[in-house]
Amino acid sequence: MLYRENGQFKTTYQADQQIFPIAQDRWGVLLLIAFAFVGVPFLVDEYMFRAILIPFLILSLASLGVNLLVGYCGQITLGAGAFMAVGAYAGYNFLIRVPEMPVLGAILLGGATAAAVGIVFGVPSLRVRGLYLAVATLAAQFFWDWAFLRIKWFTNDSPSGNVSVSNLNVMGFEISSPLSKYIFCLSVLVVFGLAAKNMVRATIGRQWMAIRDMDVAAAVIGIRPMYAKLTAFAVSSFYVGVAGALWGFVHLGSWEPAAFSVDRSFQLLFMVIIGGLGSIMGSFFGAAFIVILPIFLNQFLPVLGALFGMEISTATVSHAEITIFGALIVFFLIVEPHGLARLWSTGKEKLRLWPFPH
Repeated sequence: MLYRENGQFKTTYQADQQIFPIAQDRWGVLLLIAFAFVGVPFLVDEYMFRAILIPFLILSLASLGVNLLVGYCGQITLGAGAFMAVGAYAGYNFLIRVPEMPVLGAILLGGATAAAVGIVFGVPSLRVRGLYLAVATLAAQFFWDWAFLRIKWFTNDSPSGNVSVSNLNVMGFEISSPLSKYIFCLSVLVVFGLAAKNMVRATIGRQWMAIRDMDVAAAVIGIRPMYAKLTAFAVSSFYVGVAGALWGFVHLGSWEPAAFSVDRSFQLLFMVIIGGLGSIMGSFFGAAFIVILPIFLNQFLPVLGALFGMEISTATVSHAEITIFGALIVFFLIVEPHGLARLWSTGKEKLRLWPFPH
């Protein structure tokens, strides 16, 4: 009964085009963001920041970028890990090679470089689709894995490909403690999440969805497939590149090409599938699920084994994690293709009608 919009009249065009048309949604999101900024720092410890919250925020941003391409434009990609690597290494080179380069500027330029690379590897989408496009984007993954490992200029002549950054300073604030890293990543995610929500409601987002649903019909009504597909690759790669720079600069501090391997690409795709294709909220659900599940299994499976008198090793937990991931992906593809976001939407619809029959 508390989730009904009775009496919420829209008398202007601007009111009708609000991001959150229901007042309960607006206040709920504002309270959630306020709690994330003000309440969370007083409730969690350093381990929670490092192991759960910071990875969740950065992977949510990367998942958001992948969802814009796969969920909204319908262009499959298996090279998201490569674009994260491009963003991280490009940001690193901008930081060390350009005098007085600010950290935030290096991160954004890393994302812009990833966007340019995304456009290049998005060109095959003009001719091929489906599995063939997936293989084309997978080529980007292997190419950049090789480039960052073999071309020493990218890593400032590091023999192992390992690079590191330190003394991060953003607009006069030192980004060194877990709390400051969390606030910085949260601020970036809120800005980019709001931008993504606006984009998918704007003309460009509608073009992406038209291409996804039927590109031939979209071309007939005047939508340019080349423009729509390449902008989707550019925006998606920009988001993923910024996430890669944050992953290297803020979360890891020191990294090598293996940090952005093909496993990372599949992990991001799994987030989108489990969270929900074509849903901004689904990107957050998928990232939360992927980040929390391994930690939960590491804590739960040994306890479960002890109850039955069995000793469960770390290797067994790792294998169980992979098995559960695969089973859940199959489950969501069969039972609920739209993922956790669809379950969330269904629950909201039931609340709007409760206690009346459906």
